[in-house]
Amino acid sequence: MKKNLYEYDFPAELKSMSLKEMELLSTLIRDFLIENISKTGGHLASNLGVVELTVALHKVFDTPNDKIIWDVGHQCYVHKLLTGRAARFDTLRKLGGLSGFPKREESPHDFFNSGHSSNSVSAAIGFAAARDLAGESGEVIAVIGDGALTGGEAFEGLNNAGNLKTKLIVILNDNEMSISKNTGGMSQHLSRLRTSRAYIEFKKSLKNALKHIPWLGDGLYNGMERVRDLIKFMTMHSGTVFEEWGFKYFGPVDGHDIDELMEIMSIAKLLEQPVLIHVVTVKGKGYRNAESNPSKFHGIGPFDTTTGIPLDKGGKTMSAVLGRKLSNLADEDDRILAVTAAMTDGTGLRNFQIRHPKRIFDAGIAEAHAVSFAAGLACRGFKPYVAIYSTFLQRAYDQILEDVCMQNLPVTFCVDRAGNVGADGETHHGLFDLSFFNHIPNITVMAPMNGRELEQMLDFSASFAEPLAIRYSKAATVEDIVLPEHWEAADDLTTPPAAGKSLRIKAGNDVDIWAVGNMAAEALDVCLMLEKQGINAGLVNVRSVKPFDKEALLAAANAYKYIVTIEDNTISGGFGEKAAAYLAAKGMNNTKLKNMGWPDCCVEQGSVGEIAVKYRMDAKSLAEDISVFAEAID
Repeated sequence: MKKNLYEYDFPAELKSMSLKEMELLSTLIRDFLIENISKTGGHLASNLGVVELTVALHKVFDTPNDKIIWDVGHQCYVHKLLTGRAARFDTLRKLGGLSGFPKREESPHDFFNSGHSSNSVSAAIGFAAARDLAGESGEVIAVIGDGALTGGEAFEGLNNAGNLKTKLIVILNDNEMSISKNTGGMSQHLSRLRTSRAYIEFKKSLKNALKHIPWLGDGLYNGMERVRDLIKFMTMHSGTVFEEWGFKYFGPVDGHDIDELMEIMSIAKLLEQPVLIHVVTVKGKGYRNAESNPSKFHGIGPFDTTTGIPLDKGGKTMSAVLGRKLSNLADEDDRILAVTAAMTDGTGLRNFQIRHPKRIFDAGIAEAHAVSFAAGLACRGFKPYVAIYSTFLQRAYDQILEDVCMQNLPVTFCVDRAGNVGADGETHHGLFDLSFFNHIPNITVMAPMNGRELEQMLDFSASFAEPLAIRYSKAATVEDIVLPEHWEAADDLTTPPAAGKSLRIKAGNDVDIWAVGNMAAEALDVCLMLEKQGINAGLVNVRSVKPFDKEALLAAANAYKYIVTIEDNTISGGFGEKAAAYLAAKGMNNTKLKNMGWPDCCVEQGSVGEIAVKYRMDAKSLAEDISVFAEAID
């Protein structure tokens, strides 16, 4: 065995390895993952859990002829290592480096870009149907976790696959986890299958006994497939929903037993029908800290490998502000409920769960269901708060429009991770929520500049009886903003937010900056930089994006030659475009307006700061571009 993963010619060299060598390779991979992710950050626990599964996949199947489709894709690090990318692993999630998800542009062994959950079976059916139509060969394998199986699209795909009856292999990686612990009926069904120890122990005993019979053992074991199936159903006392859908079901299989995995996968290749292999794994396998706390190590920044303690401990987060404040509001109002989609920890609701365990609902990775569920609660007089990351809330657009806003129900959306989120890249940036909220009727949209304003907006929401969205950035400033001593605040900065009202932080003479949410904090630095160039800029904290403060905008248009809007959202459909359209409709043609935000493209991965600099959304670049804008017009 070689000591370094860089020395292997993968995936070719894996094909000649013995079982013992593959087991040693699995240990080497785990050590490599722990060492490297401790430096770069990334999805650790999920990848430690699929080491043997991925080794077996690449031993039995031949990519790129065979197609492996990874659901979500955060568990594809081992796949990247086994397809020749170990030497670049120190660039993981960095600007210009390896993606933390499958990337077609990155390797011929990556077949479908992913980042969101529950779509792998649907995509795999498309690959299989295309193979059949083209008269080609090759296997199509979808690898989906039990967490992703809580998403509705997964069921749509399974139902369609069973109906089409085309050759397809679905591997269900069952580790009882998505990010937070799984909930729901499917989780309970898998638990019954998973815990049927009588069948699992019988199968292993039978295999060992038969294979020790000289000459005949292997043949006898393989010939008893139908008997094993019968015993499986006898010991489990029930069939599986997968076979009702038209799949040939194998499992549960030990996901850390390479020999057993290869055996079942090889059998699956021989069948000309949809096959589902139910694999049971341990999330965080092989690293004590991750096994004991898989949620913490699902996605983690750099950490100390011995203790598991993050190197960047950070401070308060906007998510924590939400959780604390919402818990306090719920103490006073028993109508307040919290709803999330498999993200209790990520959205800061763990404290709410501890204090109000019967008033929080985890819908699983099913954002559309979570929103309709909240609408039902609101119809019955409750006040639900739906806390979901911006990038995932996109999956519930129809339910926001149809089920909440058309009925004008008092559901509050707490839109976490809005804007530039950095290393998770294009599938996770929250750059589009303002754009899709802006054209939905009946909803009010707010964006706090800091943690204090988030608390004030939640206070406002408590008595607000209509749909409301509060969007806040991962990088937002939690603490109060302190103005330079030589500035005089134009408005009382303690004024609580209200629908349709902005807050003027600073008056100026030359250019007026209207900034949304966390960009208002960034704009403070922009104003200081412009001041050094002799440009006296005004600054408005927009706060209420929909409706926006039309009266104040008209006043600004009459007072300033130039207005600049800045938002942590794509320019297309954002606040700036609405402001520009309004001024144009009012005939305010003497005031020149410039919209600044994210361009119409898929923004890649990198640190939050690196991405901001590249797209000129950092304070220095914004100040430079505003200065050029004003000079060009003069």
